[in-house]
Amino acid sequence: MDPVIGPLDLTAHVDEALAVQAAAFGLGPDEVAVRRQIVLRHMTHPGARALGATAGGRLLGFVYGMPNDRTHWWSTVVEPYLRAQGNDHWLDDSFVITELHVHPRHQKQGIGRALITAITDTATEPRSILSAIDVESPARGLYRSLGYRDLARQVHFPSAPKPYAVMGAPLPLLRA
Repeated sequence: MDPVIGPLDLTAHVDEALAVQAAAFGLGPDEVAVRRQIVLRHMTHPGARALGATAGGRLLGFVYGMPNDRTHWWSTVVEPYLRAQGNDHWLDDSFVITELHVHPRHQKQGIGRALITAITDTATEPRSILSAIDVESPARGLYRSLGYRDLARQVHFPSAPKPYAVMGAPLPLLRA
């Protein structure tokens, strides 16, 4: 059964979505509890929206994001790294992909690509930004294939054990 991409009430389905994220990222119960509060807070921001990929009534993957705001925590952390590379203007007029996760059993089937292109296709901003763990990975390869490029690398978030890369792409995203 092919997955269906559509709007997701992330507040109502936060536990189901976080189960997907936990499987994809190997998160424990304490990390899930913290992320639950973050997701619920994010979904109160103006313009925040989410899409899900479902099949047979099960959530296979999800994406959510919002128009970027320089006062958001994420922006305040990445801004000095972007400024050092001459890229801090990317924080303005951008749609930020906050989270994108596909359950490991359903990865490499085009679901992540479908989710991120669907959510950015409805953005009114001229560009999109996101952060990803700063290692060569299938996720970073996907982002590059969509037109994202590195804006800053070795970005350290408080409490994150690994450094991240901040990536940006003009919208609409490239199509394969």
